[in-house]
Amino acid sequence: MAACAELPTGGFIFENCQRNKFLEGQGYTVPKAYKTGTTICGLVFKDGVVLGADTRATEDTVVADKNCAKIHYISSNIYCCGAGTAADTEMTTQMISSELELHRLNTGRLPRVCTANRLLKQLLFRYHGYIGAALVLGGVDVTGPHLYSIWPHGSTDKLPFVTMGSGSLAAMAVFEDRFKPDLSRDEAMKLVRDAIAAGIFNDLGSGSNIDLCVITKDKVDYIRPYDEANKKGVRQGKYRYNRGTSAVLSTEVKKIDLELVDTVVRPVPMET
Repeated sequence: MAACAELPTGGFIFENCQRNKFLEGQGYTVPKAYKTGTTICGLVFKDGVVLGADTRATEDTVVADKNCAKIHYISSNIYCCGAGTAADTEMTTQMISSELELHRLNTGRLPRVCTANRLLKQLLFRYHGYIGAALVLGGVDVTGPHLYSIWPHGSTDKLPFVTMGSGSLAAMAVFEDRFKPDLSRDEAMKLVRDAIAAGIFNDLGSGSNIDLCVITKDKVDYIRPYDEANKKGVRQGKYRYNRGTSAVLSTEVKKIDLELVDTVVRPVPMET
């Protein structure tokens, strides 16, 4: 009887995790994950939700992107901030956004924030934290404004203000000091801006600009960038040296004998 291979069920595959455990048992060092950094947050104000994020993307100790968009589209009334592995946050939010769009087309209604929260937490729990996506989900539906924090293992919280990422402690300190219910739009935007700025100036993994997304019942304002926290300074001195500043002590020209072995003529395509 011929053995039939099991067909792939789709989704993410983590076969390398089993490989790493096997190699660790053989005495090899398990590959280490890159350290990532981000500051994201959100709060509920009088008329809706304000989400905020910095724009620095890092690869361990290297700044890979200074203007990374960390506030992702879920639906016309729901947006989501992502911290963790950039690829995981982008693909996870895109997958859930597609599912919610199909749900909207089938029902003819705007999706609710709790629906997006349920889909995200079930997806992340299925992979036991191997998807590195820490999310702040916010939106306004027929039941009002809602804000959730979603952890990589699938646990969620519904709170009036939340922070995530490596700079979350600094941002939370600002929220706990100044947050109050029923803030106005301008007060909420100022508070979220200051919370992200606290993360930028107190966390090496966060930096560059501050993005805000204001979601109300009638419209969504995605302001990118809202503020530039780390402005590039003006160069004070000149670093160009005049010709002849460094003396040439000696010069030597060496002759290299070359032998022509083969000649190949490649046609160059004409530009149109």
